[in-house]
Amino acid sequence: MADDNPFDQSALDDVIHGRLRLGIVAYLSTVEAALFTELRDKVGATDGNLSTHLRKLEEAGYVGVDKRFVDRKPQTRVSLTDTGRKAWLAWLERIRTLTAAAGDKGR
Repeated sequence: MADDNPFDQSALDDVIHGRLRLGIVAYLSTVEAALFTELRDKVGATDGNLSTHLRKLEEAGYVGVDKRFVDRKPQTRVSLTDTGRKAWLAWLERIRTLTAAAGDKGR
């Protein structure tokens, strides 16, 4: 169990822990919502790669994707859901536990 073993990495959420998804969730945690193009540029992804990772996050219930037309142009807004925010905070706490344990043992 993670509480008994601070080095138990199995408690890390694999949906968030992927490099690009980590960047996506981290950025979305700082904004109310982001346009697809803004998010793409912030995390340095291609359109297709970002779409693939957003789909995985959406399937997990971590992000909401709102597609609409603004001035006759398609616009996609992405936001972190309450479930996603909770998962992000849990991921951060697990990383803190791991790094604190490593810091304690590395002295």
